[in-house]
Amino acid sequence: MKKFVFVMLSLLVAASMLAACGTPAATPAPAATEAPAAATVAPAAATEAPAASGVAVGIVLPTKDEPRWIQDETRFQDALKTAGYSAQILFSQGDSAKEKANVEALISQGVKVLIICPQDAAAAGAAVEEARKAGIKVISYDRLITGTDAVDFYVTFDSVSVGKAQGQYLVDHATGKAGQPLYLYAGAASDNNAFLFFQGAWTVLQPKIADGTFVIKNSSEAVALKDKAELTRDEEAKIIGQVTTNWDFNTAKNLAEANLTSAVAADKGDVLILAPNDGTARAIADTFKADKDVTSYVVTGQDAEKASVQYIIDGKQSMTVFKDVRTLVSDAIKAAVTFIQGQTPVSTNTYDNGKIQVPAAPSAVIVVDKSNVKAALIDSGYYQASDFTGLP
Repeated sequence: MKKFVFVMLSLLVAASMLAACGTPAATPAPAATEAPAAATVAPAAATEAPAASGVAVGIVLPTKDEPRWIQDETRFQDALKTAGYSAQILFSQGDSAKEKANVEALISQGVKVLIICPQDAAAAGAAVEEARKAGIKVISYDRLITGTDAVDFYVTFDSVSVGKAQGQYLVDHATGKAGQPLYLYAGAASDNNAFLFFQGAWTVLQPKIADGTFVIKNSSEAVALKDKAELTRDEEAKIIGQVTTNWDFNTAKNLAEANLTSAVAADKGDVLILAPNDGTARAIADTFKADKDVTSYVVTGQDAEKASVQYIIDGKQSMTVFKDVRTLVSDAIKAAVTFIQGQTPVSTNTYDNGKIQVPAAPSAVIVVDKSNVKAALIDSGYYQASDFTGLP
């Protein structure tokens, strides 16, 4: 009997959501679930909330200019359509003011849950505090919002493990000779994940730096701290301030060019490169490849973007850390639905955001290089073989 009541209530909720989205009353329920994503999810190009009300889930992503977030948008559209929840997906385009305006627009739509990937971890605090005041549950997605207690749950991959995987790959693929040049690059100083990635990488790389196996060539701050196994947040910030790419292709390219221009031939040769993600990895790899004094390079990456997968197949990028967006999106939707149902998602970990310990359930990551690219990304169904050329 309880199951029957629950099913009937679910159907009534679904019917009310479809009515709120403007679906004609005469339209049969099955047709509504099979309609294009735009019937329940706002178009990707939308920058303002539509006039319709009753949106259950509001999603704010940082930018449409990186393939990673376009992938996430598509996964969210598919997952929400399947789950039967109405939603609005907005992009902040790297602008905190626009991010706040997006959140305010979603609040006006009466969303029950806000899923937000902050483009600036600290600045997003003001936006989510407004959502909290409106009684909305806040899920910090992929990147942790810092400096506020208005975060209910954090859906993420284990960011420290990502950095450790990148650092370990460099250690495992080093020449073995003392004094091998090491170039460090990081994400945006405004992104808490950039610190976590760097923290993980430093944990693995520091012993090799301290004993002289690796020699840092592009950060005086890192050189000054080479004997410290654990860095404070402020110490990490000093290093990241020198080597930040701001998650931007052009910034990464310009920084790499500047580093190589100031380096002598002896600082090149067989080099190791810690690149924070795939977009910056490709820009940095292209720059190092073009330098006649660079004999070879090993460069890390992250996100398994299609362009970088092709680079790995072609031998232009060494590895990427695969974070299955399907898993992350699924985890976010499950957490949102749990909140909508008046319950609390199960957490397996917590993350300190400077104000509270935010409950979370981090997902595992996979290292992908040429040796397992087909098994990890094609055989798993994440990508199609036809997306690439020269697969091993």
